[in-house]
Amino acid sequence: MGLSDGSTQAPKFELVMEKVPHSPSRMCLRHTDMDLEADVIKCFMYGISPLMTTNLFIKDLKFGKVSVRVYQPKTPSAGPRRGVVYLHGGVGLFGSISKKACRYIASRSDSVVVCVGYRLAPKHPYPTQFWDCLTATERFMTTAEEYGVDPTRIIICGDSSGGTLTAAVCQTLVNRRDLPKVRAQIMFYPFLQGLDFNLPSYQQNGSVPFLLKERSVTLGMQYLNKDVSLVKDVLDGCHVPEDLKQKFRKWLSPDNIPMEFKIRGYKPHASASYSEELHILAKPAFETIFSPLLAEDAIICQLPETFILTCEYDVVRDDGLLYKKRLEDNGVPVTWYHVEDGFHGALLLIDFGYLSFPCAKRAMSNVIKFIKSL
Repeated sequence: MGLSDGSTQAPKFELVMEKVPHSPSRMCLRHTDMDLEADVIKCFMYGISPLMTTNLFIKDLKFGKVSVRVYQPKTPSAGPRRGVVYLHGGVGLFGSISKKACRYIASRSDSVVVCVGYRLAPKHPYPTQFWDCLTATERFMTTAEEYGVDPTRIIICGDSSGGTLTAAVCQTLVNRRDLPKVRAQIMFYPFLQGLDFNLPSYQQNGSVPFLLKERSVTLGMQYLNKDVSLVKDVLDGCHVPEDLKQKFRKWLSPDNIPMEFKIRGYKPHASASYSEELHILAKPAFETIFSPLLAEDAIICQLPETFILTCEYDVVRDDGLLYKKRLEDNGVPVTWYHVEDGFHGALLLIDFGYLSFPCAKRAMSNVIKFIKSL
């Protein structure tokens, strides 16, 4: 199922005064060793605290070593609610459980939302982030009834690299028989593969804020604790041997991307010289918890109903398109919403009044509609 808002209007900025609880960080207000673009991303994720919420109970808890924030509607419910496990973005390096999107989803869909505050790299090296998300999800699934949630209606949701984690957690859980089945997965502009950075969307949107092409790879290598001086070689694909290019071509080929997404200046990328040393260094990028798009069909075919949101002006747009095709080819129901005037990170300011982007409001209304249908 595909949806598109058909809008080409530029995003509008508005300003709103808000009462705010303590923000976990003010990284946007001070200089760091990262460039301005990364600081802007952090500003959007940390520097603007959300409105106080009066219609939700909000509680900070610990699921083992993992911090979580539970957003629970105050209004009585006739029966058990849906549950949403929310995995925030930030490339495993930044982000927090203070997510306006969680408040929005809980309020608008009448669901209990658990935002996972997984531990961040580099203090907690990869793949700690994945294991924290899996631990928190398992804990919530086994205790769902304590929060008034139907354990058979739990959704896993994430934005950006949180979409990566969402896909990885769902893939890991497909063969678990000691837990309820995940009801659905929702991914907002997910990063899903670390092999090909010359897909049409990377070529077309490499200089589009908030996620530049080179910055996306640089942040990914920092997340994996790898030498960022090798970014250019990774961008050229020097880390991928020919046998793996052939193996994954059926899933990663630009031929799998609809023609309408190639008309904005795409040119096939010439093969780069392979470096065995770089391949060994970059091996974590081939793991399915970092590149869920590379999972085998035997896993993909067992995945739950899926909602994928893509944005036209986003370097990782094609990751979402390729995963959509893989899911559909394996018989998994997919609802796809494409934001024609959208960009990576558009949902960060959802429901921030005059600071909200109209495209984000349209997108989230479709997300809420999907959740309510489950």
